[in-house]
Amino acid sequence: MPLQQANMSEPVPSVIESLRIFQARGHAVVLDSDLAAIYGVSTSAFNQAIKRNLARFPADFTFVLNQGESRALMSQIVISKGRGGRRKLPRVFTEHGAIMAATVLNSPRAVAMSVYVVRAFVRLRNEFLANTTMEKRLAHIEKTLLAHDGSLRDIYEKIRPLLLPPPEPQKRRIGFHSSPD
Repeated sequence: MPLQQANMSEPVPSVIESLRIFQARGHAVVLDSDLAAIYGVSTSAFNQAIKRNLARFPADFTFVLNQGESRALMSQIVISKGRGGRRKLPRVFTEHGAIMAATVLNSPRAVAMSVYVVRAFVRLRNEFLANTTMEKRLAHIEKTLLAHDGSLRDIYEKIRPLLLPPPEPQKRRIGFHSSPD
């Protein structure tokens, strides 16, 4: 597949559409195997290039998942456990780590695809902000409705006596009574 110069207005290619972004340790991250596939190299070659340049990857750019995180990830994306599966714990990359990986690989495909990786993270961030904004608006609406509910309840309590029929006047008893009315 011939690569073209990345154009900022062109749509994200289908390769990036399948980019899986997960949450780990409070960060949005991408698996090393997914980045390797996008950048057009094997996972082992990709990880080897990263290990040779570890000084460029601080802890907030990349980290290796622990056993628990790896198991949780396997259950989410169905990574095989047996032969042919991963033998080492997966390394994950934050947005900045994914871009740094493109500079380490230094191939035309890696440079071109890094633009799309950034777009995927930006799209994720925008969706998160939209969800956060929506949650704030819903909380405000709920608060307003609760205040209105209380006001309506007060109005109803004040109107309720007016809705009841007037009490019937007490009839006077006829005849002589020893106790006064």
